[in-house]
Amino acid sequence: MTRTSENDKANVIAFCEMMFNDCEPAKAIARYAGDDYIQHNPHVSDGKEGFISYFERMASEHPGKSVEVKRAIAEGNHVVLHCHQIWPGGLEYAGIDIFRLDEAGKVVEHWDVLQELPDQSKHDNGMF
Repeated sequence: MTRTSENDKANVIAFCEMMFNDCEPAKAIARYAGDDYIQHNPHVSDGKEGFISYFERMASEHPGKSVEVKRAIAEGNHVVLHCHQIWPGGLEYAGIDIFRLDEAGKVVEHWDVLQELPDQSKHDNGMF
């Protein structure tokens, strides 16, 4: 299959949904990650094992959490996701996840920025 921006976006979305919503980080890493996995989130250890451990713990501590991808943007070897994270207890975040892919289209690096959804806003535009 020829690698395209649309394929890259679909694979990164599937990676995120499998890891976060399906609570299967080891399966997500096995299917969608490259040989190495570099992590920039300071709360997650670097490498594949750090990723798996963090998201397995998250799944057990926060059952029912979910992420909804609102939009995906691909350019070159990067895919950016704009996501709505919903956590048990009413906590919600707007998130931007940036992924770098290798030549085979596998995820090899990740950055993210999260913003808690406010109770009130000075406009009606929403976060998404």
